[in-house]
Amino acid sequence: MSSAGSDRASYGPSFHEPLKFAYWVPNVSGGLVVSKIEQRTDWGYDYNVKLAQLAENNGFDYALSQVRYIASYGAAYQHESTAFSLALTLATERLKVIAAIHPGLWQPGVLAKWIATADQITGGRMAINVVSGWFKDEFTKLGEPWLEHGERYRRSEEFIRYVREIWTSDNAEFNGDFYNLHDFDLKPKPVITDSRPHPEIFMGGNSTDARGMGGRVTDWYFANGNTPEGIHEQIRDVTDVATVHGRIVKFGVNGFLIGRDTEAAARDVLREIVDKADREAVEGFGAAVKQAGQSTGDKKGMWQDSEFADLVQYNDGFRTGLIGTPEQIATRMIEYKKLGVNLFLLGFLHYHEDVEYFGREILPLVRELEAAELERV
Repeated sequence: MSSAGSDRASYGPSFHEPLKFAYWVPNVSGGLVVSKIEQRTDWGYDYNVKLAQLAENNGFDYALSQVRYIASYGAAYQHESTAFSLALTLATERLKVIAAIHPGLWQPGVLAKWIATADQITGGRMAINVVSGWFKDEFTKLGEPWLEHGERYRRSEEFIRYVREIWTSDNAEFNGDFYNLHDFDLKPKPVITDSRPHPEIFMGGNSTDARGMGGRVTDWYFANGNTPEGIHEQIRDVTDVATVHGRIVKFGVNGFLIGRDTEAAARDVLREIVDKADREAVEGFGAAVKQAGQSTGDKKGMWQDSEFADLVQYNDGFRTGLIGTPEQIATRMIEYKKLGVNLFLLGFLHYHEDVEYFGREILPLVRELEAAELERV
């Protein structure tokens, strides 16, 4: 355990809040690993409706609908994220759904209107994940310009400021380098709830640009899978920026969860996933994301220190270490929570079975450990 995790004084007020859980919606074919291993997971609507209902009843707070616009790296088919997110909320009662969206492919006022309507329909259960973009072909093949790394994040920050302004102001104004908004009154606006003044805004990243943007404008910062030390560094950097701007940002961490009754059985599954990796697709994905990240000035872009086995799971989910028995996984999650992690964004091999296993075997242990830790401190 890192020194930060073992320091009782480092526990913030957020430690008293129960860990939240989200799952990657498999609305893209190929599952969550770039491997030829059997996956009893399907990208279709009917499968995902059942999954959303299972997740809602097994402790999940959020579902993140990913977005791909063209076939790439083992993902031949893709359902669009905002429409799919709305469909899943209509099939559930409490689950909040986060739609991944790309500035540059969405005009922010149109996106804001779409989400506001969906939020009204669902009683305040919509959110967005702003993706600055790593896949050049998605832009250029649609005829849109591909900006360099820092400019993509500058555009995303303007996008977020614009969307928040139009959601919360009656005579919205915004003047930027990429977007402008003039005396605009969006009606109806999104639902205001006790837990949020507008749909929550998530983003993911690792670079210095991403950390700065997260601290300045987002509600949540998603980190790729990483060690406790790697996550602690990002939480510190984003929090430092947020503090300067008088803000509070919450943190989510990506993790691919393999829970089995024995550690050996879980490790065997991981070994088979990697052994059966689609090497051509993994290497193509690795080349694309590393090229995108290397365009950063300090080479801190996402995936820059990822190895082949890490890239078999798109967002470095193996590196978080949620692989083993229920007791091992629950203990690992509490270690991250002590560092300031508020949420785990989880992927699975066989979604229906693994989500039920999580709710039955792992989540109760997490809650027991949370209660015990709070009593201890």
